[in-house]
Amino acid sequence: MNPTIYHNPRCSKSCATLELLRQRGLEPVVIEYLTTPPTAEELKNILGMLGIGPRELLRRTEARQAGLEDPALSDDALIAVMIANPAVIERPIVIADGKAAIGRPPERVLTILPGAV
Repeated sequence: MNPTIYHNPRCSKSCATLELLRQRGLEPVVIEYLTTPPTAEELKNILGMLGIGPRELLRRTEARQAGLEDPALSDDALIAVMIANPAVIERPIVIADGKAAIGRPPERVLTILPGAV
């Protein structure tokens, strides 16, 4: 089964990760998450696969600009903001075989691909 990448074509790390997958003979399902944001359920599943909380999936600069540094914000509130403003989500995210990795650096996604490391 081909991996899925939550991709931003204007992000150099996201493009490098997509190219890395293709160099390995994989043609991932590409979701341009800025135009097709994940649902709350999808985000919760992704967070579970990553083993992190919503705050750790926020891009620092964008989160600060959006006023998301308030520690009182609940996980559900952060997820709602990510859906409404997907630019705050760290990228790229690759999902393969029930596992997920953030492609920073791009080579990190190889850890979830069978036989790719």
